[in-house]
Order: sequence, then structure tokens, then C-alpha cells
Amino acid sequence: QVQLVESGGGSVQAGGSLRLACVASGDTRSSNCMGWFRQAPGKEREGVAVLEGDGSTSYANSVKGRFTISKDNAKNTLYLQMNGLKPEDTAMYYCATGDSWYCGFFTRKYNAWGQGTEVTVSS
Repeated sequence: QVQLVESGGGSVQAGGSLRLACVASGDTRSSNCMGWFRQAPGKEREGVAVLEGDGSTSYANSVKGRFTISKDNAKNTLYLQMNGLKPEDTAMYYCATGDSWYCGFFTRKYNAWGQGTEVTVSS
């Protein structure tokens, strides 16, 4: 079983940057795909960025060119660098892992979730 703990959220002004981190512990051998999701108040959870088992990445159209997903295997840590933040990026951000090689933004393919870290962007 994998445990995930996110950090790095906070309050920033529009145009600012944040870097989220997600530390994985436990049996991480089965964590092939890793992703970041977010959920704004009153909205459904949506995929933001995914790092697939083969190292390929995918991004939601709304964050392309602004967010970057990466991983430090030595630290078992997944990152999400967020630049050019906009008020519409305000949400609770969650990291998740799955044992499939390719997960995309299909939440059912992820079997471990963190507790989330809150991001607030003011205009």
C-alpha cells in the first residue's frame, strides 16, 4: 500500500508561482503512473498533469505551458511546478498513483490518493 502526502500549497497573487510536492511511502514499487488532480469548490475533480509509467507526460489544456510535472525517484517525490498562476487555478490539489502503466486522467485507474494541499490565487 502506498501513502501520499502533499505539501507546498498556499496563497499567491495572479502571475505567481508555487511548487507542490508529493512524497510517497510504503510499497511504491507498484506506483507506475503518478498524477496531479484538483477540485475547486462546487466542481468535479479534474486531472491536471500525469506522469505515465514510460516517462511521458500529459497536461490539461488549461495548464499547458504553465505547469510542469516531474519526479525525483531518489526522494520518492512527485512535483508540480506551477507558474503564471491564475485565479481559476484555485483548488485543492491532490496527487495520486496507480499501478497501470498508462493512467491518463481516469481517476478509476488511481488506487492511492493524498489528502490534498490547498492553492488559492487572488487577482
